[in-house]
Amino acid sequence: MREGAPWRRAAPEARHATPGAEWLPGPKPAGNRACAPRSQAVTAARHTARYGAPFRRSSIAHLPRPRHPGPWPRLAAWSSGGGRALAWLGPLALAASLAAGPTGAWAQRAPAPLPLWVDLLQAELTLLATRHTASVGVYVRDLDSGISVSHRADERWYLASSVKVPVALAVLRAVERGDFTLDTPLRVRASDYVDGAGATNAHPVGTPLSVRYLLEQMIVYSDNTASDMLIGLVGLRAVNALVDELVPHGIERITTLADVRRHAYGHLTPEAVHLSGHDFFVLKRQRNDAERLQALARLLDVPAASFQRTSVADAFEAYYRSGLNSGRLDAYAELLQQLADGQVLNAAHTAYLLGVMERVQTGAQRIRAGLPEAARFAHKTGTQRARTCDSGLIRVPRMGVDKRVIVVACTRGDPLSARSDRALRDVGAAICQSGLLTEGRPHDPICPPAARAVPGAGTDRR
Repeated sequence: MREGAPWRRAAPEARHATPGAEWLPGPKPAGNRACAPRSQAVTAARHTARYGAPFRRSSIAHLPRPRHPGPWPRLAAWSSGGGRALAWLGPLALAASLAAGPTGAWAQRAPAPLPLWVDLLQAELTLLATRHTASVGVYVRDLDSGISVSHRADERWYLASSVKVPVALAVLRAVERGDFTLDTPLRVRASDYVDGAGATNAHPVGTPLSVRYLLEQMIVYSDNTASDMLIGLVGLRAVNALVDELVPHGIERITTLADVRRHAYGHLTPEAVHLSGHDFFVLKRQRNDAERLQALARLLDVPAASFQRTSVADAFEAYYRSGLNSGRLDAYAELLQQLADGQVLNAAHTAYLLGVMERVQTGAQRIRAGLPEAARFAHKTGTQRARTCDSGLIRVPRMGVDKRVIVVACTRGDPLSARSDRALRDVGAAICQSGLLTEGRPHDPICPPAARAVPGAGTDRR
């Protein structure tokens, strides 16, 4: 800079970003004209006319303007209008700035590398899908980090009795509103009976059963009669409205368990709408599907030749395609996370429901069998013809706060539930073997062994 040239005070942002740039040569730029592109000749001519000497630009002034804060902390001031101030830093300042590495906002926005378990679990789920005859869908979310891994989780899967968790949520929401209490008795009606597991069917008509008893039978033993009695108490509209509130468009319309049978057999004959609870028990007792078709014809007083499909299996597949009681696995996981985080129920009812889910007696050879012994699994299973599910919250004790992981997994296409159970068991083993449950240690000895090929298994089928 030649002696005698005028000086001006630097802009505040330039002074803050550039120590030592308190005073800069030349008058304050007017508006945005200082930022407008101009030729080197024009710049030199104007500077010579104004100050008596040509202005020599630093190479920094020719760098492209960064679109976001980069690893050059001093260039941030330049990109916001301090171009001239940065021109006076010189190559040494730029070199020092580059050597300092990422700082400030850029460093805060830099994504952290994914933990090792993510790639390990993703690879194992992909491999697992080729080891079983059933198609498998899985969604896993680490609640500590929010990181998720999935396999076909955005597809629609039949949830079967997994829908009983939303029923329980609707019941406990009504308890919190004061509509009734967990000790309120409900009397068994003849129309309440539905085939399936649980002890409710052993009670004669007129027996008073508490809401608490029915809810625990529904979750722990997947009791269909208890489920339909609770749905009758709160109403299907309330159940579906709650689901739409928690996971909009993620889960399709939920029906009663009795209507599941009516809808499925309705793909054989429209007369199936008249099937009663007693009829369901008769159909359940048949030894095979051929006898079941004949029994259905007798119960409805229609000829078997008039059936719209030739097999019960085809009727159920048509029912699955309707979308009823189905949903995306990632959406169901979101519902479970809201439950686990206390966003659906108050603290007392959240702890109560998760405690009941830890006592589940169904699906012992599914995900639970693949987890370490110390893990607690608050879950709900679902089972129907060629469809199985197992979903819940895994909690592993550790110093301070428990490790929490949501897992939702379903299968379809294999008529043998034992093989589908094995696929779900391998999902649990894959989660543990990845290191997600063992402080980042893959293949920890506390994990059950990794999955092995199942005799007769083929590639993943859609």
